[in-house]
Amino acid sequence: MALRVGDAAPDFTLFNEQKEQVTLSSYKGRKVVLLFFPLAFTGVCTTELCNTRDDISFYQNLDAEVLAISVDSLFTLEKFKAEQNLNFPLLSDFNKDVSRAYGALYEDFVLGMKHVSKRSAFVIDGEGVIRYAEVLDNAGELPNFDQVKETLSAI
Repeated sequence: MALRVGDAAPDFTLFNEQKEQVTLSSYKGRKVVLLFFPLAFTGVCTTELCNTRDDISFYQNLDAEVLAISVDSLFTLEKFKAEQNLNFPLLSDFNKDVSRAYGALYEDFVLGMKHVSKRSAFVIDGEGVIRYAEVLDNAGELPNFDQVKETLSAI
């Protein structure tokens, strides 16, 4: 079942690229932009996350935290973050539990790959309620970041 605006955001704990546990509920009282992306080092994912890196002051000025999630290993994410100078946590959903909970998991992806995170964007308010939800079927598209920013500004 797809998550919708007004639903409680499923809590989770995942490891970041520094091998530290990150729990969504620890951000209570702050806004969170949750970005699911298919695979590190791919063209559209790199563009999306580098654009987010370049816009980080917008999110910080609204007291929002950006968290990006993929099914890549935390070791892959560590290298990807370093090479792209990303300035927000990358979380490994290697077991696919969180992607599945958010309805953001391709059963079948390209080149015979299965169970890869769908490119998705969620805005979660300080009470843990989803205020924006976008799950894309086409991995070549980017989330509507104008809508993400508009939603953040309205909270």
